[in-house]
Amino acid sequence: MTGTSPLLFPVPRPVVPVVGEDAVFPVHRIYCIGRNYAAHAREMGSDPTREPPFFFQKPADAVQVVMPGTVADHPYPTLTSNYHYEVELVAAIGVGGRDIPADRALDHVLGYAVGLDMTRRDLQRAMGDIKKPWEIGKAFDRSAPIGPLHRVGLVGHPAGGAITLAVNGEIKQSSTLDQMIWSVAEQIANLSRAFALLPGDLIYTGTPENVGPVVPGDVITAHVDGLPDLSLRITERG
Repeated sequence: MTGTSPLLFPVPRPVVPVVGEDAVFPVHRIYCIGRNYAAHAREMGSDPTREPPFFFQKPADAVQVVMPGTVADHPYPTLTSNYHYEVELVAAIGVGGRDIPADRALDHVLGYAVGLDMTRRDLQRAMGDIKKPWEIGKAFDRSAPIGPLHRVGLVGHPAGGAITLAVNGEIKQSSTLDQMIWSVAEQIANLSRAFALLPGDLIYTGTPENVGPVVPGDVITAHVDGLPDLSLRITERG
C-alpha cells in the first residue's frame, strides 16, 4: 500500500500546539517511563538502586490539550474507583534517530510541556498482581493531558526546577527535576535502543512521590518551573 491510497474513512490526527507558532506538533507515539523518582519507586514497591529503566506507551490520541489560563473538564473514566494523578515533565522529539548517545540526546528535543499521566490505579494493580499487561490502567481516553509545547529556544532544557501538583489548592506532590533517576537524555538514549524515535514522539519523563486519588469536583494544578501550569477539573463520568 502507498501513502496515496484512498482512506476508507478519516482518522483525526492528534496534535499539540506550539507556543508562539501557527504550526502544531503532530503526535506520533507517547512513551512513559515508570518509577523514575526514587521516592515514588519506593512507594510503588520497587528498589530504585537496582532496576533499569522501563517504559510503557499510551496511544497518541490519549492526549488532552489544556491551554494555560483555563481549567479543562476531565471526565472521571469508566471501570475505576481509584483514579490517580501523576505530574510529569514532557519532552517532545523533533529529530528522530536510533542508538542515540546520551551526550547528544538533547539535540533531538524540540521542546517541553507540562503533562499528567492519569492512571486507573486499581486496574493497573489488578493486572500487575496477575502478571498481565496493565495498559487498561494507563492507556485509556484522555489519559495524557498536556499543555502547549515550548521550544528549547524559549525554555532551555529544564533540569533542576520544581515539579509539583496540587489538588484543590493543597500541594500533594513536590520535588525537583534533578531527582529523576534517569535524566531526559538518558531516557532518550535508552528508548532509542529499543525503538526508532521519530519526530512527533512525546516522552513523559516520570512523576515524583505522593501520587493519589481524585474524585469528581476536584481541581488539579500541575506545575513545572519555567512552564505555565496545567489545570483540570474532574467531572462526572462522560
